[in-house]
Parts: sequence; structure tokens; C-alpha cells
Amino acid sequence: MPIANILRDKLTRLCVAETEVTRQALRLIANDKAGTYPKNTQLRARIELQRMPRYSRPTAVHSRCVESGKTRGHVTDYKVSRIVFREKALAGEIPGVRKSCW
Repeated sequence: MPIANILRDKLTRLCVAETEVTRQALRLIANDKAGTYPKNTQLRARIELQRMPRYSRPTAVHSRCVESGKTRGHVTDYKVSRIVFREKALAGEIPGVRKSCW
């Protein structure tokens, strides 16, 4: 099951990267407060933003563990879940990370 989630996340990241420049340009036109663009052009830009693919939104991208595919308990610096991080740290596979003792 996690394989499908990982593939979907990769597809989403690819789609976001492809449409990023277009989305930024349309958002600039649609949210113009200075009035440099006519209202008709702003309305068309908003409609085009709504017609863009669903998975092209940057908010659809989740931080995901590269080994297990989990989205929760993600250690951002190492790009793994907390469970995988603990296993790797105890096995000594992560340089500079040791089990603490005090």
C-alpha cells in the first residue's frame, strides 16, 4: 500500500514543478490590488487557476519518509520517519547520531 502513496506523491511533486511558473503568473494577475490589469483579465486568470489540475497545488505535496512512505512522524533533516530514524540511529547508520544517556 505505501508504494501507491509514494508514487502518487512523486506524481504530485512533478505536476507542481511543471505548473509552478504558470500558477505564479496567474496568481499575480488575479490578486492584483494596484489595478494594473483590467477586471476582465483578473477574472480570466482566476478561472484559469481553477481549471488547473488538482494535483498541481503546492499544498498537495506532503513530507514523506523515503523508505517506508509514512507521512506522520517525519524527521525533516533526515527525510525518514521517526521509527526508521530510531532503527538507523541504533544501528549506527546515521553519522553523528548516538543514543543519548545522561
